[in-house]
Amino acid sequence: MPKILVIDDDVSISETLELYLTEEGHDVVTANTGTDGLNKFVKNSPDVVILDIRLPDIDGFTVLEDLREEDENVKVIMITAHHDMDSTIRAMKGGAFDYIHKPINVDELDIAINKAVKTFEMEKKIDGLLMEPSRQFKVGDIIGSGKDMREIFKTIGVVSQSRTTVLIEGESGTGKELIAKVIHHNTAPDEPYIAINCSAIVETLLESELFGHEKGSFTGAISRKQGKFELARYGTVFLDEISEMSLNLQAKLLRVLQEMEFERVGGKDRVRVNARIVAATNKDLKTMVKENKFRDDLYYRLNIVSILIPPLRERREDIGPLVDYLLTKINKDLHKRVIGVSNEMMDVFMKYNWPGNIRELENLLVRALVVAKGQVLVRSDFPELIDEHPKKENQEDKANGMETSGKLLTLDEVEERYIRDILKKNSALNKGEVCDILGISRPTFERKLEKYGITFERE
Repeated sequence: MPKILVIDDDVSISETLELYLTEEGHDVVTANTGTDGLNKFVKNSPDVVILDIRLPDIDGFTVLEDLREEDENVKVIMITAHHDMDSTIRAMKGGAFDYIHKPINVDELDIAINKAVKTFEMEKKIDGLLMEPSRQFKVGDIIGSGKDMREIFKTIGVVSQSRTTVLIEGESGTGKELIAKVIHHNTAPDEPYIAINCSAIVETLLESELFGHEKGSFTGAISRKQGKFELARYGTVFLDEISEMSLNLQAKLLRVLQEMEFERVGGKDRVRVNARIVAATNKDLKTMVKENKFRDDLYYRLNIVSILIPPLRERREDIGPLVDYLLTKINKDLHKRVIGVSNEMMDVFMKYNWPGNIRELENLLVRALVVAKGQVLVRSDFPELIDEHPKKENQEDKANGMETSGKLLTLDEVEERYIRDILKKNSALNKGEVCDILGISRPTFERKLEKYGITFERE
């Protein structure tokens, strides 16, 4: 039987709540002052506290602070007759589980109490897990236990013994740059690692970024500038979204790969390339070659060693370990102490399609940790995922890019639907924030809006 402590100076409200909650099956204790409430909290160890903000001796915010000093995991539902924004923000910032206005809506109160009790019970079941995690993670870990991931680990080990060019392929959000960084760390950790997004910079500037330029080579070139290939020395140059590079620049990159030297823009001196080149793409370069959108000779030069990262929906055995790893990372970044995800939500995770892959999983967990009221993430912490999950007519067909009729969707159709879905569910975000969720640059996003005829009218 859940035990509830009601702290409210209004005797009629205390008695009414005591009567109602007792009939609902709760063990209820009441107090009419902050001091009496704190004493009864220590004596009775309730599961949930219903706390009024306005008390005769101590204000509710001070009581909340004292309760959390006594037990940082206490579930406090604050109530007030005042509807001001500052009080709501202050209560939630202070660690309140929920905030309800007077006159109290019993349905709203029931929902808040049930959520608080459920969270409290889950935390008791896994008490101590935070102090003794099943696995210790460190920054830079690649999480994966399936056959495909084991083969990737082997490939990384092999290519780390040489300086050959590597092509990393995979959908957006699968962790292509992480693979590149691990290759670099195991090859030349003391040398520079330099990443450049080929879609984020216009062609004229990208050439200068890659190869550098001489003083006076174009308007604004007031001094000589070293390019990324030169600055990388014996390290690694990571070319992300290589598929977005223009055909003209592809030809120049091909010459660099063939001769391992280049000239700065506007220069005549030959500069030697000593860095390893790792390229990445979320598109099918073979198809682009057939469509004359990517040079075949450059493709073969890049594809000496290829690493194909499977999407998250094809490695569901890694979802649990990935959640553990990401929670460890996010807890540290946000100074939180979330232990894990409820079994119910983990079931949802295992059935979900994950069109945005690991990046989408991380974004969902970050947002959940920001609003989480307990140490365990539950359904209410993932409203976007829960709202859409029951509406999926057939998750497995969706995961395979199929309509419910069995018709296979093209990659462009899947991408367009995903972008429209993200825009619909995040209608308040600007373009930059949407780009962060999609994991693409602003120029790439603009091109995709134009390509699919999507109108963006929020800025």
